Amino acid sequence: MSRWRASATSLSISAKSDPAMIRDVLRMGDARLLRVSRPVEAFDSPELRALLTDMRDTMAHLDGAGLAAPQIGVDLRVVIFGFESSPRYPEVGAVPFTVLINPEVTPLGNDEEDGWEGCLSLPGLRGRVPRHRALRYAGFDEQGRRFEREVDGFHARVVQHECDHLDGLLYPMRMRDLGKFGFTDVLFPDGAVAPDD
Repeated sequence: MSRWRASATSLSISAKSDPAMIRDVLRMGDARLLRVSRPVEAFDSPELRALLTDMRDTMAHLDGAGLAAPQIGVDLRVVIFGFESSPRYPEVGAVPFTVLINPEVTPLGNDEEDGWEGCLSLPGLRGRVPRHRALRYAGFDEQGRRFEREVDGFHARVVQHECDHLDGLLYPMRMRDLGKFGFTDVLFPDGAVAPDD
């Protein structure tokens, strides 16, 4: 398994024989998920490319909608998200695959909506989480090119969820009603929502 050490300016990697690897995802209760991540300062590096490859492979293997670097123990402000269709969220439309580094998120208005969320760090659980309905996000791609988008709906929800990981926040911390939090198979006994584990 890879051993990553993050610094404020770079990543270093050791003992990595396979360039594409499925990484272990940290689960709620691991203190590393509560840390605030540091900005990426070196773009288009072999270390960053290797991290993104591992993140893509891990997210795809677990049918995730997104993944943040802290979920695999790397304290850098890097998230990926997107899918054509998702077995975990069958009712939503496609979200374009995106690498978002050092993100900035700005709500567009005060409208919020509740929606069911799961998380690879909380396998088997779902909760109803209030999120801004529309937002603008900006940041950098793998090569360090800045971009921004205005989005709404599930796309906006995914961005907020993944970016929360960069600040040490898990979705239950955003919930207002813990009565809407539970195991996926209990909340959705008809199997309408695929299990997360």
